Amino acid sequence: MDGNRTILLVEDNQDDVELTRRALRKNNIANELVVASDGIEALDYLHGTGAYTGRDVRRQPALILLDLKLPRIDGHEVLRKIRAAEHLKYLPVVILTSSREAEDLISAYQNGATSYIRK
Repeated sequence: MDGNRTILLVEDNQDDVELTRRALRKNNIANELVVASDGIEALDYLHGTGAYTGRDVRRQPALILLDLKLPRIDGHEVLRKIRAAEHLKYLPVVILTSSREAEDLISAYQNGATSYIRK
């Protein structure tokens, strides 16, 4: 993975954030990890709005790790909005979730998830 590009982790559970950090370090992934704690914050980061106003949106993350169960806007809606945006639709989005629901798996792939991993 390109060490100059970020990985966007969209996760509201701090324990899972730390586990992800450790897993990336253990596997020598040097990309900067940007954490968004809910769907709105993730979309603000990707679109350069809200707290991220002025961020250069031409520099998008190399990868998005997206939880489904998020406050404010859930991961399914975030994924739909990513795939609907012309400048974001080809970004790799890996669903990283504790959900065991078959409907979540099916919906994630229907909405354009690159991969689906259960925590």
